[in-house]
Amino acid sequence: MRQGFHAGRAVCAVAPALVALAHIGPAVTWLPELRRCRFPGLAGWGRPGHVALTFDDGPDPVTTPRFLDVLDGLGVRATFFLLGENVARHPATARELARRGHELAVHGWAHDGPWLPSPGRDARELLRAAHVVGEAAGRAPFWYRPPYGILSSGRWAAARGAGLRPVLWTAWGKDWRPDATPASVRATVAADLGGGGTILLHDTDHASAPGSWRAALGALPDLVRDCRATGLEVGPLGEHGIPGADAATGTGAGRRGPVPVPVP
Repeated sequence: MRQGFHAGRAVCAVAPALVALAHIGPAVTWLPELRRCRFPGLAGWGRPGHVALTFDDGPDPVTTPRFLDVLDGLGVRATFFLLGENVARHPATARELARRGHELAVHGWAHDGPWLPSPGRDARELLRAAHVVGEAAGRAPFWYRPPYGILSSGRWAAARGAGLRPVLWTAWGKDWRPDATPASVRATVAADLGGGGTILLHDTDHASAPGSWRAALGALPDLVRDCRATGLEVGPLGEHGIPGADAATGTGAGRRGPVPVPVP
């Protein structure tokens, strides 16, 4: 009897650890080398002659328009991964992104980490975010990048339920840091960037060091010129040629289709 009691206690002790592992285990895809070798589509590898330019955490009515003006001057369109709460606060800025021909994608509702299992909340909030992004774009979004690039099992399932394709990045500028400069952002991106890669930058300091957006904005013209100097096109994910992503049109906001219904 006592042996069975101890065995039961052992099972009870192990069960939470197994649940936690099942929840956070998929986040191992955050590791760049693992993504590159085992999950190239998730990493954002596309056609060799193209580089996808992406921005996270917006929209911001003060900083995002500055990026739009620079991109207009460069003749470049990009993919903006938007937070639902920011779209709800600044819908006109989100609509302006679409009006200028950029691709609108989903970054979640709020910039929080998935440290505890909450599949129900993940599903509700991602559908809610997809809805407000779709309303701003006038069509359903296609791409999803989770905050911090951490894909828990709940967020994988939520993306699938919302009809979204997860994608991360192959090169980033570490532009969120307080010591970031245009030169450091340019050098950090260049260290990992090649044809077919996806660049991650931020058009706001919403979840970054105050004022850090200036480093990304200052680096942007040189980054585009660096790519073009080596014969690479720069554009949104919808034109990147990621295998299995034929539904993305690359003409502003992802796929054509109805805007997702809101979740009460």
